[in-house]
This record gives sequence, structure tokens and C-alpha cells, in this order.
Amino acid sequence: MPKKKNKKKKDSTKKGKSSDLRKKTRAKKKSQTKRRKFSPHLLKGMKDILPAEQRYWEFVLKKSEELVKSYGFQKISTPILEEKALFDRSVGEDTEIVEKQMFTFKDKGGEEVCLRPETTASIARAYIEHGMINLPQPVKLYYYGPQFRYEKPQSGRLRQFHQFGLEVIGDDDPVIDAQVILISYNLLKELGIKPSLQINSLGCQKCRKKYLRALLNYFRPKKRFLCSDCQKRLLKNPLRILDCKNPNCQEVSDEAPQIVDYLCDECREHFIKVLEYLDKLEIPYNLNPKIVRGLDYYSRTIFEIWPEDEEVRSQNALAGGGRYDNLVSLLGGRPAPACGVAFGLERIINKMKKDNLFPPEKKRFDVFLAQIGIAARKECLKIFENLRREKIKVAEAFSKDGLRQQLEIANKLGVRITLILGQKELVEGTIILRDMENGTQEEINIKNVVAAVKRKLKSRVKKRKLL
Repeated sequence: MPKKKNKKKKDSTKKGKSSDLRKKTRAKKKSQTKRRKFSPHLLKGMKDILPAEQRYWEFVLKKSEELVKSYGFQKISTPILEEKALFDRSVGEDTEIVEKQMFTFKDKGGEEVCLRPETTASIARAYIEHGMINLPQPVKLYYYGPQFRYEKPQSGRLRQFHQFGLEVIGDDDPVIDAQVILISYNLLKELGIKPSLQINSLGCQKCRKKYLRALLNYFRPKKRFLCSDCQKRLLKNPLRILDCKNPNCQEVSDEAPQIVDYLCDECREHFIKVLEYLDKLEIPYNLNPKIVRGLDYYSRTIFEIWPEDEEVRSQNALAGGGRYDNLVSLLGGRPAPACGVAFGLERIINKMKKDNLFPPEKKRFDVFLAQIGIAARKECLKIFENLRREKIKVAEAFSKDGLRQQLEIANKLGVRITLILGQKELVEGTIILRDMENGTQEEINIKNVVAAVKRKLKSRVKKRKLL
């Protein structure tokens, strides 16, 4: 009897091992199936900008760069990866950006780094590190690039988003504030968007202390009506409550004290001068006490530009900025007052699409200039310049010798007219004008080439309109 019992035990052990083996085999097959089924996809809050949409980006960036360069701004590019401490110190450890939204990690050297959540602090670092304080002041810089914030994705608010921005560092005159606002206002108007300027002043550290005490006294009895985030903000920075998007918090803050009533004489005078400049420039504005911005480094003038015709406009601000007089010194540099603005490009492009504001189609070349021989090439150089000065879009392949090769290039470019100049035409003082759409050609006087091309192009436009 004991021997039989032992046999049963051995059989059950074998069955158990067999069962475990089957389970492992199934698990292995399952994991292999999962690996085979994997398909790559976008991370949450990220977006591909496809070729069909690139024309919006190219148009907005071109307009932006052309405008700011006319005001004397120069481009600066900073890395997307920075020390985490840079933003802890500049943006503020108690801000939502630093507490919840930064993409942070330790690099292989063990240093805490992050993907930049904004660019102003990076530019302030570059200003200090590269000794820009020794340049003629103020230093006027513009930038473009991606920013990263880990927040709930929604329309116009992605985890990777793009900003175009301006920074004027090294001067505290109110005219700088007004000019930054003017450029921002003009840019949106040139893009076809009707802007609504919201402006406020945060004062300096001295007058803000009194205001924060007044806010604390106002909100403390109403704490139970605030959202959980604002209840925490009440202890850390009650100023942030004014910027909360929660409807209950907005209702509670409607009757809150306004900072303009607590400005010191210097800050009040500075703000009045900014408004006087705006009046002179005929830029309409709304004094909005709830505009506080989300970053600790702001002081004095702050502003946002909303779409004029949107209902929930504060959540769709197209641009925002203000003065940050203490940021450079906060980061260890010599004091350098500054003012800047950043534009949310995704929001601007979304607004353009919503309002059916289409970028102009890229113009193709109208004319191709072909030449045969060195003497003809020299003459064509002159003809090319004459056509270009008359705003005629002209292409060429002066480094090519064969006519056939040049005509192939003309066909690929889709030009309407090809001008052909060879040795015979050069001696006779003529040039061949070939219509690339119907294949006809004529000889014209070389002296009248510009006028003949203009007539030909004009007649084609008329024919298209009739059709």
C-alpha cells in the first residue's frame, strides 16, 4: 500500500510539471503574438505635421520673420534639452508647469534635465552665458521651436507644441512694452485674425507683497468654494487662483481685489505710459485684472491677445507675454530688464483654418531662359535680371549647355514660356519665345523681350478667366 501512494504522488508531480510547462508555452506564444501585432503610433498629445499642412506653417513663419526683422530682431536658437534647475528657478517651483507638466529625467551622467516647457528662460541663460550684456542694449531676439508640457491634450493644447517669440533684453522703458505689443498685434492682423488685447500689470516685488496679502484675506473665507488645486494655491501663491479656468473659482474671483489698486508709484507710472503709447498707436485694449500669466518671473506689464470673435477666449489665447525685469539677475547675471511675447502657432493655424484663411498658393515659375553658347549665356544673364526686376518669376540653368537638357528642366518646372537664345538669334538681335502649353513659338526683338513676356502672361490670365 505505501508503494502505491508514492506512485500516485509521483504521477501528480509529473502532471503538475506538465501543466506548468503548458502554461509557460502558452504565455510564450501569447507574448510572441503580441510582439508580432505591434504597430507604431503617435504618443498621446503629439502630432505629425503632414505636407498638406506645411504651407500654413511656412506662411505663418515667413510672415512672422519678415515682420520682426523689419523691427530689427535677430534670430536665436537654443537647445530643447536644458537643466531642470533652470526652470525650477525661473518659472517657479510652485507653478503648475514645474509641479505637473515638465518632462524631466536623469541623463546618463546622473544630471536632472528636462525638455524645455518654454524658451524665455533658455534665452536669458544664453544672454548671460554668452556675455550679451556687453552688446549694444537692448538686445532684440526672436526664436521659433517646439516646447513640451505634459498636460491633458485638447484643441490647440498639445504636449509638444510650437512657439514663435520675441525677447527684448536690456531696457526697462515703457516704449519697449508698447512696441512688443504693437508687433504682436500687427502680426495677427497681417494673418487675417482680428485680435483682442487684454492687458494688466503685476507690479514689482514690493507692491505685489501687499497685493498677495489682500488676496489671501479675500480668498481665505471662501476657501470651501475653490477647487482642490486652488485651495493649495491659496497657501503657495494666491495669484494663481485668478488664472484658474474652473467656473466656480472664476465666479469667486470676480470680486477679488485688483492689483492696479496696489501698484507703487513707479509701477503705476510705468503702466500709464504703456497705455498712453497704445492710445497713440490706436491699439484698442481691455484692462483685465484676471490676466496674471502662469510664470513666476513676470513683473509689471503682462498681456494676452485673444481672438476677438471667440466665446471662451482666455483658453484660446493666441499670444501672451510681458515684462520680466528680474529674470536675468535671478539666474545669476547682471541686472537686465526685459520684455517679450510668445505666439502659439498651433492655435494660430487652427484659427486660420476655422476662419477659412488660406495661405496663398506657391507661385510656379512663369518663364524659363534657355541659352546656347557662351555669348548667348552672357546676354541671358542680363535678360534674367531685367525680368526679375519686373517681378516676373524666371528660372534658368545657365550651367547647362545642351538645349534639349534645358527644355527638359523647363518642362519639369511647368513654366508657361521658354525664351531661347542661340548664336543665330544673337546675331539677328532676336530671341525665340516658345509657348510651352501649345508648343507654338515666335521670334521677337530682343530689346522688347520684357514687354512681350508681360503681354503673353497677361493674355493667358485673361483666357483662363473666360474659360
